[in-house]
Amino acid sequence: MTEIVPLNYRLRLIPDLSRFTFDGHAGIRLRLPDPADEIVLNAAELAIWSCGVRRGDDLIPCAYRMVPAREELRIQLPEATAGEILLDIDYAGRINDRMAGFYRSRYLHKGRRRYIAITQFEESDARRAFPCMDHPSCKATFDIEMVVGRYLAAVSNTDIQAQEMLKGGKKRVIFETTPKMSTYLVFFGVGEFETLQDPIDGRVRVLTLPPAQKHARFGLEFGRKALTFSESYYGIAYPLAKMDLIAVPDFAFGAMENWGAITFRENLLLHYPGVTSRSGEERICEVIAHEIAHQWFGNLVTPSDWKYLWLNESFATYFGYGVVAHYYPDWGIWQQFLHGTTATAMQRDALLENVAIEIPGGEHLVINTSTAPIIYNKGGSILRQVEGYIGPEYFQRGLRHYLQAHAYQSAESRHLWEAFEAASDRPVTALMKNWVEQPGFPLVTALRQKDTLLLSQRRFTYLPNDSDQTWLIPVNLRTFTAGGESRTVSVLMDSPEMRIDLGGETIAYKLNDGQTGFYRVKYASPDDFQRLGERVRQKTLPAEDRWGLQNDLYALALAGDVRLDDYLAFLEHYRAEDSYLPVASIAANLFHAYLTADRETSARIAASAAPWLGEVLDRIGCAPRAEEDQTTAVLRDQILFDAVQYGCREAAAFALERFEELRKGGTVHPDILRGVLQAGAWHGDGRDFKWFDRRFQKCESEHERMTVLTALGCFRGHREIEKVLDYVLSTVPPRNKFIPVVALAANPSAAAILWDWYVKRLPQIEQFHPMLYERVIAAIVPAAGMERPDEVRGFFAEYMQKTGKARDVIRLCLERMEINCSFRRRCNP
Repeated sequence: MTEIVPLNYRLRLIPDLSRFTFDGHAGIRLRLPDPADEIVLNAAELAIWSCGVRRGDDLIPCAYRMVPAREELRIQLPEATAGEILLDIDYAGRINDRMAGFYRSRYLHKGRRRYIAITQFEESDARRAFPCMDHPSCKATFDIEMVVGRYLAAVSNTDIQAQEMLKGGKKRVIFETTPKMSTYLVFFGVGEFETLQDPIDGRVRVLTLPPAQKHARFGLEFGRKALTFSESYYGIAYPLAKMDLIAVPDFAFGAMENWGAITFRENLLLHYPGVTSRSGEERICEVIAHEIAHQWFGNLVTPSDWKYLWLNESFATYFGYGVVAHYYPDWGIWQQFLHGTTATAMQRDALLENVAIEIPGGEHLVINTSTAPIIYNKGGSILRQVEGYIGPEYFQRGLRHYLQAHAYQSAESRHLWEAFEAASDRPVTALMKNWVEQPGFPLVTALRQKDTLLLSQRRFTYLPNDSDQTWLIPVNLRTFTAGGESRTVSVLMDSPEMRIDLGGETIAYKLNDGQTGFYRVKYASPDDFQRLGERVRQKTLPAEDRWGLQNDLYALALAGDVRLDDYLAFLEHYRAEDSYLPVASIAANLFHAYLTADRETSARIAASAAPWLGEVLDRIGCAPRAEEDQTTAVLRDQILFDAVQYGCREAAAFALERFEELRKGGTVHPDILRGVLQAGAWHGDGRDFKWFDRRFQKCESEHERMTVLTALGCFRGHREIEKVLDYVLSTVPPRNKFIPVVALAANPSAAAILWDWYVKRLPQIEQFHPMLYERVIAAIVPAAGMERPDEVRGFFAEYMQKTGKARDVIRLCLERMEINCSFRRRCNP
């Protein structure tokens, strides 16, 4: 039987912002290829008042029933029918406070609490706002109208076609018909939105709530740039008349790519001079570029099933960095991609509890704390590997072919790699199937045998595995001669082992040249590895390769393949390192070891790290300078508080002096505000906690609110830690409750307290948004669980059996806890 096809939705919404309810009418035009007597739509938390089918001017009532457990509305047609039909459904719903479906968000204006109502439908929450076929492949056009207060702004995916003033202080707003699109991309909202339009490209607008419009220009200008880049690179014009970037106070995610009406957390769109740091500016640009890339990847061409969601998110992740790199080549964006995206992906993908990029059987909650690093980070990193393999020209040509061939339609993974293969004439299908359809990644071991290099591969995991998986690996090898010459060899490793001729003049070699490949490397010969160490010391290797050598070695130490002392000894080659990527990575690795190892080893790490970070800060300066480059500002932001925690006196003195200036009503440069606040909490007491509370209550920007909440997680006194945890539940807005908890999980003084708090306050914590609840589990279990692993395992065994909540994330976190426990035991045999 051929599937029923939705053609058009005609929606009328009447929201009530005083009672937080809405009335709705849906006219749904469907095509029934074969005779059918029942229509099944998705619907959840809706009250259906009437349902009928139109025949000319007549409306024939239909019997219907809701099936809440399946989130279905089942409609019985008067008789078996084929061809086009038009359903009319009257219904009502609640404007909820759960940041999903049609929900409310509050804000303060002129001292009064006010509300807006907006939508968040990905993955499957459109059904909470209107009955529909709520699946990405069920694309249709939408005609939307809203009846709202006369002085409120109504917003949807398309431009306003007409407005009509009504009695009772209301108006009817009718929007233009949308392109053919999926339900999860539909948007409608109402509130006191103010609009700032770009003077160069009038299609681009930023919508804010009063009085935030003055902070919208930075995001507006970059939105225009990102749109210009995308139209040029993809070779397809943006199909809508407008592209709204909408700042939303209460938002569970970072942003959402609704076609023509993109929503953002305020800190990821609005720019506050003197408050937004340079890393914050960079993040704003990256997220805007990410969401605008979605207007093609996801909106124009949509995955035919949630299992193919990587076709949206991997590309948006990759181009989120790529567009910023295009406009700001001096920002070192690709180095930050390796540190923030590729390294994160490899940490996640090295677990036994794992999924492939193409997640099988996707329905609800495809994106969660377990899967997001695979779909976004690993997927984006694999695209970088593919572009490195086939070349930028063929990569762009393949993408254009893919987008043009499937515009306004749905696609599967194979459609993309077939386009790449057609463009490049390389075996991309086999390569991509290898990387997209199976979880994990390889460890490539290199063994030199005279003038031949023997490479072998096996799956890399932190805990032992018995996998026989292999991958097609694009291997880039750089060789060095005594005369100072070097050459690059590129091969496709298509078997468990392969040999490469090094040549008699080769004195050293580096695998994964440029770190474009998604694999780790182990050098079987210590001498070969030490030769590379000398090149690190001399900085004759690029920063990316210096990063890769030590980062792979730390992963091997975490897996037990080498000792932690081997890693620490190799870091002697980095004593004079000053490049962002290796320094940021080393700092992160040392901090993980510091938190995880036994007390004696942790003290030894701190004693070594404190002077090293002090030297780095001495070279780059603790105080920001106007002329410094972007990566210097970002690096200082990342390592200042690490140095304070390790006991670096100079860093602590600098940070605490600036903190005192804040306490006296002064200001601190935004690029060091986070570290200064963290240092203030680290050395603070109850009086300081009250100061933090006052500052949080007075914050005007979401960027600063999040900075203050991060600092709250840095108090060391048990009484202050307990105050922070109470504060999370009593005062922190739902969208941000996870932030202090995540910070406390990285606080050595908080581990034991965190677990007891989680168990005791579980009923309240479970009320967090599902994604944010998962972040709390992901933060607490690997850290706090090391202190009482048996208790934690037993608790979650019963919890998963009883509730079934967050199973994937819990299993992932229990494995991370076991990895940390094993690492600690090896540190203190």
